[in-house]
Amino acid sequence: MKTTLKIDLTVENISKGFVYDSAEGKGLYGWDGKLVIQPEYQRNYIYNDGKKDVAVIDSLIKGYPIGLLYFVKIADDKYEILDGQQRVTSFGRFLTNKFAIKDDSGMEQYFDGLALDVQEKIKNTTLTIYICEGEESEIKAWFKTINISGVPLNDQELLNAIYSGPFVTAARAEYSNSLNSKIQKWSYYLKGNVQRQDYLETALAWVSDNKIDQYMSLHRNDTVITELKNYFESVIDWASMLYTKTPYSFMKGLDWGFLYKTYHNNPYSPSVFTDRVDELYSDDHVKSKKGIIEYILGGECDSKLLEVRVFDESVKNKKYDEQTKDAKLRGVSNCPYCATGNNINKTKIWTIKEMDADHVTAWSRGGATDISNCEMLCINHNRAKGNK
Repeated sequence: MKTTLKIDLTVENISKGFVYDSAEGKGLYGWDGKLVIQPEYQRNYIYNDGKKDVAVIDSLIKGYPIGLLYFVKIADDKYEILDGQQRVTSFGRFLTNKFAIKDDSGMEQYFDGLALDVQEKIKNTTLTIYICEGEESEIKAWFKTINISGVPLNDQELLNAIYSGPFVTAARAEYSNSLNSKIQKWSYYLKGNVQRQDYLETALAWVSDNKIDQYMSLHRNDTVITELKNYFESVIDWASMLYTKTPYSFMKGLDWGFLYKTYHNNPYSPSVFTDRVDELYSDDHVKSKKGIIEYILGGECDSKLLEVRVFDESVKNKKYDEQTKDAKLRGVSNCPYCATGNNINKTKIWTIKEMDADHVTAWSRGGATDISNCEMLCINHNRAKGNK
């Protein structure tokens, strides 16, 4: 790959003709139309937090270096930013009065409100830029290693870079657009940051059965994302059908793709399902609320999903003492199951370490987690009993 050093361009030069898309959160063009600020392999703009963007402008005012910038030459007099788009977008937005900084007296100042000498200092700051020329594979391989903006690329941002093309363009327009009206509904079920590609990553994971890399490679040149959108909407619609009220916070971030794939062909009554979710959510014995959905979908067989509250040590110690004292008086094992058997353990007195506390009536059958419903069983019998 060929690189050429360029040191005669200023902030004003690069900001000339700057265009910013607030819907997608990215800078589009600069350098009087010659520069694509955010090609598809770049992540969304994430410096607009009132700290990182302000720090870039503060560095310009104080004369601090803002680091190397790398541009890729894609045609005669046409370039893309390889590295530095967060910084370029920051000063482009500032020069076009998209955000303010605070002056020495704590007053907010937009670019047009700054003293003229400060404006000139910012505009005339020279930039150190390397112009790169090479094959796409070389450019993208280097892009993965020179991420010097201070916030490392996440996995999906890297995949967007590797498989940039019409599919990524269309997918990002749907799942990385913070102004998409559907996001409010999606946010009940998905965790993450839209602009950091978390929603896109989830959608791809669902449709590809977590084989995102292979799916993006296969569909890289697709101009439409019909399959991706349809599958994603099917999962979300199914989730919203199951529980018909405003979702609980624990539903956010569940593996809805797995749940849909595993259970969506089974019939469910939305009203019955919703009432059962509410019942379990209000049950103090249920420690893991996030397991409620899968527990119900799976026929309420695996109570481990709920991490049902277990007997505390004081209850176990007291019950052990009661059972052991009674067993010794009767000459039988202190495990009720062993005591009724016919093997060598019929009269065995187990130590407390060799026993587990168990619900006499299983929690799933309405049994409470208190001493009146507690019995101590030898480990083998407790495991054999299961959820009976």
